[in-house]
Amino acid sequence: MKTGIRTLRVALIAAAAAVSLGAAAQTVRIANQGDALSMDPHSLNESLQLSVTGNVYEGLLSRGKNLELQPGLATSWRQVSPTVWRFELRRNVRFHDGTPFTADDVLFSFARAAGEGSDMKSYVNDFKEVRKTGDFTVEIETKAPFPILPEVMPLVYMMSKKWCEDNKATIPVDRRKGVENAASFRANGTGPFTVGERQPNVKTTFKLNPNWWGGKIEGNVTEVVYTPVANDATRVAALLSGQIDVMEPVPLQDVARINASPNARVMAGAELRTIFLGMDQKRDELLYSSVKGKNPFKDKRVRQAFYQAIDIEGIKRTVMRGASGPTALMVGPGINGFYADMNTRLPFNTDAAKKLLSDAGYPNGFEVTMNCPNDRYVNDGEICQAVAANLSRIGVKINLQAETKGTYFPKILKRDTSFYLLGWTPGTYDAHNALNALMRCVDDKGAGQFNLGSYCNPKVDELTQKIQSETDKPRRDAMIREAFKIHQDDIGHLPLHQQALAWGVARNVELVQLADNFMPFKWMSVK
Repeated sequence: MKTGIRTLRVALIAAAAAVSLGAAAQTVRIANQGDALSMDPHSLNESLQLSVTGNVYEGLLSRGKNLELQPGLATSWRQVSPTVWRFELRRNVRFHDGTPFTADDVLFSFARAAGEGSDMKSYVNDFKEVRKTGDFTVEIETKAPFPILPEVMPLVYMMSKKWCEDNKATIPVDRRKGVENAASFRANGTGPFTVGERQPNVKTTFKLNPNWWGGKIEGNVTEVVYTPVANDATRVAALLSGQIDVMEPVPLQDVARINASPNARVMAGAELRTIFLGMDQKRDELLYSSVKGKNPFKDKRVRQAFYQAIDIEGIKRTVMRGASGPTALMVGPGINGFYADMNTRLPFNTDAAKKLLSDAGYPNGFEVTMNCPNDRYVNDGEICQAVAANLSRIGVKINLQAETKGTYFPKILKRDTSFYLLGWTPGTYDAHNALNALMRCVDDKGAGQFNLGSYCNPKVDELTQKIQSETDKPRRDAMIREAFKIHQDDIGHLPLHQQALAWGVARNVELVQLADNFMPFKWMSVK
């Protein structure tokens, strides 16, 4: 641990020196278990990535402190026909390089988000056309009525067409292929902070944008130093010793110790993210399994056996230390479309799971590789270890491949996996987002983009498209229920739990904790 602290001290020493040169500067030093993998806002649909880059880039709409929709780069929006939304753009906005923001940048950004290499396709896959009707007016026409389209807008960030063309960054950084371009390391947004120094996996410095269209930010921070620190003990020691001001996540076993410290406290709350397991249900033979010539996950009995072999209450008690909510659904409380009466898991029953496996033709179980990150979600590596131990009791040998998210995501996002763990926060806070991204049959336009096991039920697809267009709330709710019930009955995925938020924060720092785990710098203050 001492070596880790020395490394962290080296990473932060320059920032400390800079602060000493100007009393007016207010620096916040943040340590997270992982890094934002790119500064390209369309390269990875991951909460941490979007949270970090969301301080630099902005969407047409934004979110307030209660996650309510607010104007962003658009000042107003309205539905002018069942399939057309019109957005009036904010005038006198400039990118960080001084280039004016116009409708051309909007058209370019949506095309980029929908194009090759983009990880944001599932947000725009139902767009038919984006057109401008003036320098500061754009219309989005959808393939079918899309009443919740405004909810999509905050996470599709706008980029400068000119900057991308000048810097050969018109195509997003493709994390699946390891492709990089200028947008990986540099940024040119319209947001309240600019990117100063970028050292991937070492340190990124953000500076207050004095020319932000929003004027003076609510907080008083002028600089943010973001440092990835993978080791839990090192992050905690750095917070308690005052080397950092904010850390995320807090190891659950250290919550009481931090709260007892005179220098720091833990901000805790419910998170909207659902953690789940997925299985390859498409290939005729799994890539990484002892079973040859067939795919055991195509058999519902095998999927159900895995489900019922998992001791979710044991994981809650021993791995999550009580800081999780076991779930039977792919969305949790706080998401429109979560229904508590449907949130009943199949019972944990090892004997029943063994019988299901035997009935499916695997009385002695089988081997399969499980892919898992170890620095992305709360205790993700430990969750996978616990699942592996549970499955061993029914004869399934798990070859666990746990790795840093920097190598994990590029692997699983190209579906190079047989069995995997993932977390999902619906970016629209609506069930349609999860249905569209996680449960729809996969196509090349963005539907099912994160359905990495290729679960497919045409009835779920049909309902998802109807849910998108339905304006009558009771009918829409009934369709969401039906889609979720089909997915549950199919055992399309293995939902585990909703994790809790736990941020360690210095007592002289104030910030806003959002239920989607985003961390806006503009609301931070140093007392």
